[in-house]
Amino acid sequence: VLLEESGGGSVNSGGSLRLSCVAEPYTHTRYCMGWFRKDSDKEPVWLATMENHGEVIIADSVKGRFTISRDKRKNTLDLQMNNLKPEDTGMYYCAADERACTWLTSSNSRFRYWGQGTQVTVSS
Repeated sequence: VLLEESGGGSVNSGGSLRLSCVAEPYTHTRYCMGWFRKDSDKEPVWLATMENHGEVIIADSVKGRFTISRDKRKNTLDLQMNNLKPEDTGMYYCAADERACTWLTSSNSRFRYWGQGTQVTVSS
């Protein structure tokens, strides 16, 4: 499963960024997909996931600020991030897995397929 992220960058606190993950055409209909943030020396933390049927789960830590959506025509999974804070700084990854998002997030299991990541830096 090929995943490629884009859209990272540097913004001031309170700013917005939109990340995009391009996947192979069948990925969205077969896999759970999600966005993660990884701080240095720490395990990736899931932020938002979307089931292959479209159900969305947003982590409490970013609820109300981040939204996840997909564009079937472009085969992308997007993460809209608003009101960014310095603690949102990190490497952001798109990931996919054949298993259900609800199980993966509740069991804190590691997704099987990962992109290369895109850096987000939020300055105070």
